[in-house]
Amino acid sequence: MHASLAAKTLIAAAALTLAAGAAASAEEKPMQRTVTVSAAGQVSAEPDLARISTGIVTEGKAARDALARNSETMKALIAGLKSSGIEAKDIQTSSFHVEPRYTSPREGQAAAIDGYRVVNQVQVTARNLAKLGEVLDALVGLGANQMGGLAFEVSKAESLKDEARKEAMANALRRAKLLASAGGAEVGEVIAISEDVSDGGPRPLAMARTAMAEAVPIERGTETLVARVTVTWALK
Repeated sequence: MHASLAAKTLIAAAALTLAAGAAASAEEKPMQRTVTVSAAGQVSAEPDLARISTGIVTEGKAARDALARNSETMKALIAGLKSSGIEAKDIQTSSFHVEPRYTSPREGQAAAIDGYRVVNQVQVTARNLAKLGEVLDALVGLGANQMGGLAFEVSKAESLKDEARKEAMANALRRAKLLASAGGAEVGEVIAISEDVSDGGPRPLAMARTAMAEAVPIERGTETLVARVTVTWALK
C-alpha cells in the first residue's frame, strides 16, 4: 500500500475511534436532575398620582367654526388647569381629529354632510390627590364635555416591587425544598432565574360624561404590586 494512503487510513480510523468514544461518554454521562418552580410575591402601596383622560367636542356647520370654538375652549381649559396647580408638563394632547357629521339618509338616497365635529382630547396628570376632586370639578367648569376616565398609579412602583421580588424568590425556594424533600433529594445551586415582567398597568376608574357635583368624592384605595419569578435549581 502506498505510504500516504496508509497514513490517511490510520488517521480516519483514529478519528472514528475518538468519535465513538465521545458518543459513548455522552451516553454514559447522567442527566442533571433539576427542579423548576414558579412563585409570586406582592406588596401593597397607596397610589400617589392619577391620570385623567378628558376632552372637548364641538360641532358646527363649517369645520373652521367648530375648530375655532374648540380651540378657544381648550385654551381656556389648559390655562385654568395651570392656574389650579397643574404643571404644563402634566398636560398632554392625546388625540385630535376633525370628522364630518352626516344626515340620516332616506331610502334610496345617499347620506349628506350637514356639519363637522372636532374632538380634542388631553391627558392630565394630577400629582396632588388630595385636590383631585377639585380638579375634576374644574375640568367640567372649564368646558370639558368628554370624560374618558381616570387611572390611579404608584409613581415608585418599580422600586417598591423589589420587596415583592424578594418574597417571590423566598416562596419559590420554600416550594422547591418541599418538592425536593418529597422526591428524596435536596436543593442545590441556582441554575436559572427569570421574571415575568408583564405589566398590568394602572387601575382605571370609570367616570360618567355628565356634569359633576361640587367636591367630587374620590377614593384612591391601594394598589397591589405583584412580582412573579421562575427559578430552576439543581438537585443533589
